[in-house]
Amino acid sequence: YKFRDLTIEELKNVNKTYPNFTFSMSTYTFKDGSQKDLLNFSGTIPVKYGNSYNIPIQLWILDSHPFAPPICFLKPTMNMGISVGKHVDAHGRIYLPYLQNWSHPKSTVIGLIKEMIAKFEEELPLYSLSSSDAARRSELLSYIAKITEGETDMKSKNKNDGGKNEGCFNKITVVGAGDLGIACVLTVAAKGAADKVILLDLSEGAAKGGTMDLEIFALPNVEISKDFSASADSKVVVLTANYLGNAQTYLDVIQNNVDLFRGIIPAISHYSQNAVLLVASHPVEIMTYVSWKLSAFPKSRVIGVGANLDTERFQYILANLLKAQLLAKDAWIIGEQGEDKVPSWTSCSSVANKREAMADRNSREKVANRAMEVLKGRGQRSWSVGLSVADLTDSILKDKRKVHSVSTLAKGYCNINSEVFLSLPCILGTNGVTEMVKLEEDPLVQEKLQSSAGSIHDLQQQLKL
Repeated sequence: YKFRDLTIEELKNVNKTYPNFTFSMSTYTFKDGSQKDLLNFSGTIPVKYGNSYNIPIQLWILDSHPFAPPICFLKPTMNMGISVGKHVDAHGRIYLPYLQNWSHPKSTVIGLIKEMIAKFEEELPLYSLSSSDAARRSELLSYIAKITEGETDMKSKNKNDGGKNEGCFNKITVVGAGDLGIACVLTVAAKGAADKVILLDLSEGAAKGGTMDLEIFALPNVEISKDFSASADSKVVVLTANYLGNAQTYLDVIQNNVDLFRGIIPAISHYSQNAVLLVASHPVEIMTYVSWKLSAFPKSRVIGVGANLDTERFQYILANLLKAQLLAKDAWIIGEQGEDKVPSWTSCSSVANKREAMADRNSREKVANRAMEVLKGRGQRSWSVGLSVADLTDSILKDKRKVHSVSTLAKGYCNINSEVFLSLPCILGTNGVTEMVKLEEDPLVQEKLQSSAGSIHDLQQQLKL
């Protein structure tokens, strides 16, 4: 340790305040695979959340302490589950403002533990597992141990099962049990594209509201779970989780969602390494970017629901209300969700000369403006977004190679140089986006896309990933 005396002095104070902590030297493995022998201590901290709880934690002291903050984890027992939230991820890693703003000598381990207690009293990080959940967890840990010891032969098992898990078992996980998550479960199940739908409920406590109703009126092939392992081997993972706490600014809202995703995406990508991530959380463009960064998946397998719903509505209005069927098949809503979305087209009209082309374009724009006015009066309710999600998952699972306007990485498109996600027409298949469809060149549309990309990029630069 570079600052041995300072470290020892501080940990003496920790031992006086929390005599139940036990200290040891152990090997810590970092995310890049490197390892280092570090001092660490484990014990429980008292948390009042209605009742009094002893929350088990473990803190690892880096060799640059006290100028670098400790690495903090929950250490749940076998009958405890982790409540993923803005301060805790699926692996039990603890994230706090105190850690982000660590500065010696103002910051101390005692101060860190005090903030940890305060935050856990606002949002309890652990819950009691039912006996069945505890048994499943024990079985999973046992299975992982066998894998690491080389004692399992999954290939032979898959052959004995007739290859059911290899290519013909369509499993979808929906993350988040709010109104949107439940709407997605119901619409995906109704579509019949999935063999199994998992609803991953990240809320605290027992099932309530819609999830309780789903359990009461049990649907075939639908399972509700709080355990990320239930999502294993999903073909598509739909992300609907949104942070519901109070936030003072729009940036705070987004940052809270980022903190929430920091606990979700690594676990999801661990259990379903070949899944397509379909993001429906808000704001969809930024949360799709966050999902892409946190998962390290290829850009083709991380997409947002984007303007798929608006496009379907736009084409319907053109074809059925305005009787412009020929225009409808080439019409798309692109860009970002909200007021800045723009109509565009995937083909030019085949006319004889420039004058006719100009007249044709003016006529088309008038019809498009009328359609956009009708579109403005239609909000996006949970069930309507759920229908859009079911449409997208159906195209992915069945490898339909159908064109949808979805949020995809727009870098390199329309001279956009930043890593931002915007809705663009894309062909979808089992591996997500297989190809982007070329749009008709329109300087005004390009200008709006570049403006959206700029504002989104500016917001992303202010986020802490």
